[in-house]
Amino acid sequence: MAGVSVDSGGKGGRRSLDSEINMIPMIDLLVCCISFLLLTAVWSHMARVNADAQVPGPPSTDQVEPQTPEKMLHVTMVTTSDDEKFVLEWRQGKTSVEAPIDVPRPHADRVAPGTCPAEPVRFTDLAKKIEAEWTARGTYRGAEATKRDQAVLHTDNKVPFCDLIAVIDAIYQPKREYPGAKKPVPAFNVTFSVN
Repeated sequence: MAGVSVDSGGKGGRRSLDSEINMIPMIDLLVCCISFLLLTAVWSHMARVNADAQVPGPPSTDQVEPQTPEKMLHVTMVTTSDDEKFVLEWRQGKTSVEAPIDVPRPHADRVAPGTCPAEPVRFTDLAKKIEAEWTARGTYRGAEATKRDQAVLHTDNKVPFCDLIAVIDAIYQPKREYPGAKKPVPAFNVTFSVN
């Protein structure tokens, strides 16, 4: 067993004390601390964000050009008591690029609040319209493009989960070739915007 012997000697008529300090718990603690520090050092480096503060001062020669926001497809689920539909709108920032398109929601697809049917809900008309819109106005359609178009889904807090999944499936309907992918991938990345 690992230990340290501390001998106090036996001078002056005293008995010698031979105490042994157990070193195993200290070595275990040291190994745990070293492994913890090595692992967290890697994670702290990955969490860093490179930022450049734009402070007032003399103008520099490398001025940053203002970037125009990307064009995104906004899909809004309108779920009022008298009207249920989907609204598709291409926007660039807050500016509407194209006129909004209304896609009616069939009565057969409506689900009672708080329930989901046994069969999955499908919004086939919405999927076809989104695919047509992406084909006509999508930004990243070529097989060499390494980015995907963005779709923002606007929903109410009370939308049933099965309806939400059905809308996401409809947005993922258009597929395209992607560099390095073995099979076609969805043309859109979906972001939520809950009202």
